[in-house]
Amino acid sequence: MTTARLPLFPLNSVLFPGLVLPLNVFEERYRAMMRELLKKDASEPRLFAVVAIRDGHEVATTAPGLPDPTALPERGAAAGFGDDPLKVFHLVGCVADAATIREREDGGFEVIATGTTRVRLLSVDASGPYLTAELEEIPEEPGQDAGVLADGVLRAFRGYQKRLAGARERTLTTGAELPDEPSVVSYLVAAAAVLDTPAKQRLLEAPDTATRLRDELGLLRSETAVIRHLPSVPMVNLTHTPMNPN
Repeated sequence: MTTARLPLFPLNSVLFPGLVLPLNVFEERYRAMMRELLKKDASEPRLFAVVAIRDGHEVATTAPGLPDPTALPERGAAAGFGDDPLKVFHLVGCVADAATIREREDGGFEVIATGTTRVRLLSVDASGPYLTAELEEIPEEPGQDAGVLADGVLRAFRGYQKRLAGARERTLTTGAELPDEPSVVSYLVAAAAVLDTPAKQRLLEAPDTATRLRDELGLLRSETAVIRHLPSVPMVNLTHTPMNPN
């Protein structure tokens, strides 16, 4: 199995392969990461790994003002993640390829990256200006009946969209037809469904595409039943996640 060492960017959200990740980078450790990525030739991929922070783990303040205006910010690559960052992060994440890294006048960065490959976190190194991690690639296995399950998930997702649109009977506009490749369907639906981080993380960690699709089918049916009784809520974009402040 392929292993690699990459910069590590922890977030309070889950990134899936194929999904676009906009980032507003302002912490010094992540600024240093972006400066290093910018040193790569433009023809080379600018890769880093994204992992979700486990629920219940509070990240320490990194700038004065919250929660105690007199407190000094914790500094360093592992600031806010404790003595063993490996225990704070979910162990399955996603490699991101930064297609755009734009430095602002204030020294921060606006980044647009795309998820590429699932990886498992093996170790974390906090000795440098930002976290790096040793990772192993997780291959995407199709599993049994993935194609049939993908068709069912797409039908269930369209019903879910209609319920989300509420009384105005709007539908989600993607600008393109929904895909039919099972693994792509599984990741797009996982990202687009309004689920909490633990649920999305379980979908990312699914052992194969068929298992992920089967879980999504159950979740979509359950969520659709729930939102029948709720007012209209804003739609979500199928290929983008909200801007993530680091």
